Amino acid sequence: MGKITSIVLLSIFLILLISENIFPLRKRKYKFIPRFFLNLLFTGLVFLVGSLIIRNVAFKTSQWTVNQGFGATVMVPLPKWGQTLLGVLLLDLTFYYWHWLNHNLLLFWRFHNIHHIDPDLDVSTSFRFHFVEIAYSAPFRAVQVLLLGISPLTYFIYEAMFTCGTMFHHSNIRLPLKMEGLLNKIIVTPRMHGIHHSTARKETNSNYSVIFSWWDWFHRTLVLNVHQLSINIGVPAYQEKKDNRFWALIITPFVKQRNYDRYANGACPSSNQESNIKATTMLE
Repeated sequence: MGKITSIVLLSIFLILLISENIFPLRKRKYKFIPRFFLNLLFTGLVFLVGSLIIRNVAFKTSQWTVNQGFGATVMVPLPKWGQTLLGVLLLDLTFYYWHWLNHNLLLFWRFHNIHHIDPDLDVSTSFRFHFVEIAYSAPFRAVQVLLLGISPLTYFIYEAMFTCGTMFHHSNIRLPLKMEGLLNKIIVTPRMHGIHHSTARKETNSNYSVIFSWWDWFHRTLVLNVHQLSINIGVPAYQEKKDNRFWALIITPFVKQRNYDRYANGACPSSNQESNIKATTMLE
């Protein structure tokens, strides 16, 4: 089962990789190959730490909750499929709060910042995270699974959906606007998540959802009214090529932080939102 899932996920990654190079949404600022292999290296570290820590913690906690009959979904009188569906929804909702916390707690942002420093956004950015961020998310996963009463099957389904959703919304694929608008009623799409990676703080602090876009609508953090070509991807203070080298990214969370919201020349990026258009309107 694990091998089949890995093959399917790798296939989806390659399809998105090919598609975004044929139908790009935004123009790249940097050469693709060096970025791709740098992000691939970080992805390898993420999956290594994830398999050694997160997966073991999550599944052991999940098995305990099942054996003890503990957790929110267990207490709801639903058939197994209903508990699984509810579990997936609650996992996605609670991860929204975790993502929000990584942006708003400065200690966590030091590490999550590495994901946002990428000067371009495509499918290779999907799992470009600092391995320390992955490690310290283990207690959150344990509490999440424990309190929600998540079964191993539910967790497996959610992780597969989470991985697919993360790759899809990080991809630089240009979908027809109407198609993406319809998809965005349910799931997070490339245009929606592209805004989250903007250098403008007001835009970065929006669109926290991973799979289902509803959570941003519910919490009033949904922003769609930004032209994609006006988005400058990255973090203002870390726009130099030297900031995106492997060792620099590894040590960045442990050294003195720059003023994230200002470029090297002291300028502060302005929001690209169209004030005369509703936040629920998706723009090219």
